[in-house]
Amino acid sequence: MRYLTFALAKGRLADKSLQMFNRIGITCREMEDKTSRKLIFTNEELGIRFFLAKAGDVPTYVEYGAADIGIVGKDTILEEGRRLYEVLDLGIGRCRMCVCGPESARELLLHHELIRVATKYPAIAKDYFYNKKHQTVEIIRLGGSIELAPIVGLSEVIVDIVETGSTLRENGLAILEEVCPLSARMVVNQVSMKRENQRITGIIRQMQELVGKQS
Repeated sequence: MRYLTFALAKGRLADKSLQMFNRIGITCREMEDKTSRKLIFTNEELGIRFFLAKAGDVPTYVEYGAADIGIVGKDTILEEGRRLYEVLDLGIGRCRMCVCGPESARELLLHHELIRVATKYPAIAKDYFYNKKHQTVEIIRLGGSIELAPIVGLSEVIVDIVETGSTLRENGLAILEEVCPLSARMVVNQVSMKRENQRITGIIRQMQELVGKQS
């Protein structure tokens, strides 16, 4: 039996998804050792392996078959645009991708003005403004605190993930438009889905039942 390999986005998402896997009997004792320097964690008995990766790399590992199954946020799936199967919404890590800015920018959005948009997610921002709103914008890619951009005049608005909105409020910004809801998703390599169909669909079915109980 070949290993089924899982790629998990590092951080809280990995912890929460591991808890879910534990509840359906997919365990990996090696991962409980937080001091371990290992990169790949194995459960020989179940024939499974786990590794942790930067969120943006998870879809790449899955597309190229280095991982059969990945757990990653919908924002990363949309931004990366990889060829894979998105099979399940796990219902964890819920938040929203939004257009945010000062209230004065609301009119600019309503009248489809040419504006600058700062974001960590240029592909998502471009798709939203060009394909859904049909508004021409200049997209500026940033890697740090996106909220700073409209405050210092780099952009009129930002496109970013919003959980509670407290950071926005503290800096005089507001949600102006919602782009899409986000949460953690299970993704599967297209070849693995054919080759390991029985094992993978079994896991999907168990996780679906677990999500149903939690909702």
